Amino acid sequence: MSPEVLVMLEEALGMFVWLGIELTALFLVISFIIGVIQEYLPSGKIQAILSSKNGRGYFSAAILGGLTPFCSCSTIPMLSGLLKARAGFGPTVTFLFTSPLLNPIIIGLFLVTFGLNITLVYAATALAVSVTAGYVLERLNFARFIRPEVLKGNTGSGCSGASKPRKPETGGCGASASATTCTEEKACNGPLPQVAACDGTVALSAVQDNRWVRIWRETWSQFKKVLPYLLIGIAIGAFTYGFIPADFIAKYAGAGNPLAIPFAAVIGVPLYIRAEAVIPLSAALLAKGMSMGAVMALIIGSAGASLTEVILLKSMFRKPMVAAFLLVIFGMAIFAGLLFHLFFS
Repeated sequence: MSPEVLVMLEEALGMFVWLGIELTALFLVISFIIGVIQEYLPSGKIQAILSSKNGRGYFSAAILGGLTPFCSCSTIPMLSGLLKARAGFGPTVTFLFTSPLLNPIIIGLFLVTFGLNITLVYAATALAVSVTAGYVLERLNFARFIRPEVLKGNTGSGCSGASKPRKPETGGCGASASATTCTEEKACNGPLPQVAACDGTVALSAVQDNRWVRIWRETWSQFKKVLPYLLIGIAIGAFTYGFIPADFIAKYAGAGNPLAIPFAAVIGVPLYIRAEAVIPLSAALLAKGMSMGAVMALIIGSAGASLTEVILLKSMFRKPMVAAFLLVIFGMAIFAGLLFHLFFS
C-alpha cells in the first residue's frame, strides 16, 4: 500500500472516529435537553412561538436556527423534538435549513475571510431561501410525509400532547388515593404533586428522579433507533473526506468550467464539511483558481446537507420530503453561486 493511500486511510479513519464521538455526544445531549424542555414547557407554548399561522413563527424559527451552532446532523434531535411538540411545520423546516448555515461562528468566519459585503449577501440569501422554502412546503402540505412513529413516544408526562389523568398513587401508610391524585396538566403547568411520605414529609425527590430517568430512557431509545443510519452516513462522509483531494475539487470547479457551480453544489453533500471548516478551506480553493460562485455553492452544499443527515432524515420523513430537502439545498447553493458569480467575480 502506497504512503499516499495510507495517509488518506488515516485521515478517513480519524474523521470516522471524530464524527462518531462528536455526533453521538451531540445527539444524546441535545435529545436530553429537548426532553427536559418538553417536560417543563407545554406543547401549546412551543406551538404559539413557532406557529405557521403568521410570519412571527418563521422569524422565530430563523432566529432559533441562527443562534444554535449545530452542524447539519446535530439539528436532527432538535428537529425531532419540535415535530413531537407539534410546532408549525413551516417554521420547523425553516429551522432545519438555517441552523447549519447561520450562526454567530459562521458569520464571524465569513467576516474575517470574505468581508462585510459578501457576509451580508450570504446571510440574506440563506435566510430568504430558508423562510421561503419553509412557507412553500407548509402550503404544499409536506407535513403529511412525516413518518407516524416520529410523532409518537413523546418524552415527559404528556407535556407535548393532551393531558391524561395519572393513576392514583397511595403511600404505604394508609393515605387516601384522593390526596395524591393529580393530572398531567398540573405536572406540566404547575408545581409537582406532593406525595406524602410515611413520616409526614413531602417526598418530591423520588418524583424528580423518576422524571430524569424517564427522559434519559427515551433519549437512549431514540438514539438506538438512529444509530445504524448514523454509522452508515459517518462512514460515507469519512471516506469521501479522506479520499477526495482539494486539488480535484479546484480542477473541476474552476472559473473556466461553466458547470463549476452545480458541480460544487453536488460535490459538497458527500464531502460533509461543516461550515466552520469549509470556510477556511474556501480561501485555499480560491487561491487555487476556484471561482467565487463555486466556492459559495460548495459552502452551502457541504454545510447545508450531508449524506449522514439525509440518511437520518429518511428515518423521519418519507421520500418526497427528503427529496424536497435536497432540492432546496441544491437550489440555494446554485442560486447563491450564480449570484456571487455575477456580482463578486
